Amino acid sequence: MSEIKVRFAPSPTGHMHIGNTRTALFNWLLAKKLGGTFLLRIDDTDKERSKKEYEVEIRDALQWLGLAWTSEARQSARIDRYRQVTEELMAKGLVYPCYETQEELELMRKTLLAKGRPPIYDRRALTLTKEQIAAYEKEGRRPHYRFKLAEGEIVWEDMVRGCCRYAAENLSDPVVIRADGSYLYHLPSVIDDIDFAITHIIRGEDHVTNTASQIRMFEAVGGQVPSFAHLPLLTGREGKLSKRLGSVGVAELRAEGIEAMAICSYLAKLGTSEAVEPFADLNSLAESLDLGKLGRSQPKFSEDDLRRFNTHLVRNLSYEALGGRVEADEKFWMAVRGNLNVVDDIKLWLSICRQPVRPTMEDEELTTLAAQLLPAEPWDEETFAAWVNEIKARTGRKGKALFHPLRKAITGMEDGPELKILLPLIGRERVSRRLNGEYA
Repeated sequence: MSEIKVRFAPSPTGHMHIGNTRTALFNWLLAKKLGGTFLLRIDDTDKERSKKEYEVEIRDALQWLGLAWTSEARQSARIDRYRQVTEELMAKGLVYPCYETQEELELMRKTLLAKGRPPIYDRRALTLTKEQIAAYEKEGRRPHYRFKLAEGEIVWEDMVRGCCRYAAENLSDPVVIRADGSYLYHLPSVIDDIDFAITHIIRGEDHVTNTASQIRMFEAVGGQVPSFAHLPLLTGREGKLSKRLGSVGVAELRAEGIEAMAICSYLAKLGTSEAVEPFADLNSLAESLDLGKLGRSQPKFSEDDLRRFNTHLVRNLSYEALGGRVEADEKFWMAVRGNLNVVDDIKLWLSICRQPVRPTMEDEELTTLAAQLLPAEPWDEETFAAWVNEIKARTGRKGKALFHPLRKAITGMEDGPELKILLPLIGRERVSRRLNGEYA
């Protein structure tokens, strides 16, 4: 069996959004599970729209997510190769010039639809005489080029959708070269997949019809047809494709404090028959991959759900998994993680425990007495219970009337980690001064 090889082929014409992040993730996970390799291919043939900053963002996003690539390629460096193959296909009559304008093609499409027929190109360009071609060129028309689809049924076993069948007669010959000489996606992608020995292609279901046409191209160029998996497209909560999904970027989520493994775990299990739960690392996530458990319906992506999912992950994150990202020891992390939504929220509690806080005094009589009753150090988690029991005995206070004024004076906050945990972290001197209304 040949080595498993997958590819992620982004166009650097926009931000790394959640949709193409999901495509990259599934390709990487499949390669990892099957012991294969992962190619990053930059599809930068669109010179006007491709920008270096978008490519940098794509690379940064993949690296931060942990989706390391084994090798890489760049389409703009392979134009000569595409031309070579195209010339060979032209010589066989499989790529042919067409002289219709965009307006003429649109009129043809509308006419066919009005007659209740599918808008399939009728190959009229193949019947043009030399004189007609010469007349068009004299007008200044430049041809676009189409790939001639071989007749018959196109069949493949999709790893997500099952058996897929298309009659070539019901498909238009795809345009492969624009009138300005630039290549469209279809043929260069096939040539690359052949040259780089890609064995599996995972992409969105919006490419299903493209796949049918491209299988014919694989056959014509003479390469091994890869295995395909077409993922259902993400939708928003409103149940339709959302423009917002096209702008939710990895950089944006990262800046918000969403963990890389939260994004990867959430996207990998969204729309499957499995529980959407956080995984500790990409290796274990890859082991769990089963494309057969992906449903056919379009999964609903929710930023709010992702945030809640991230909170769940953070509150169960081990100290070791932080990798030295916080200026706190394990004891402090374990004490406060249950009140964090993102890892950076720990800075608030580091400040409350280590920096001066202006207390909020709700009941000075209570807090002054509480300061007088503070036991001597050393303190542990049992200190709080003994101290509070003595305050209760002296004042008769209990419940919110007891605990809320203490919390507001000691932390300045409405809620947070249990005071029995915070007290030893803050220390007796600061607690005493805050209970007495001092900025400490």
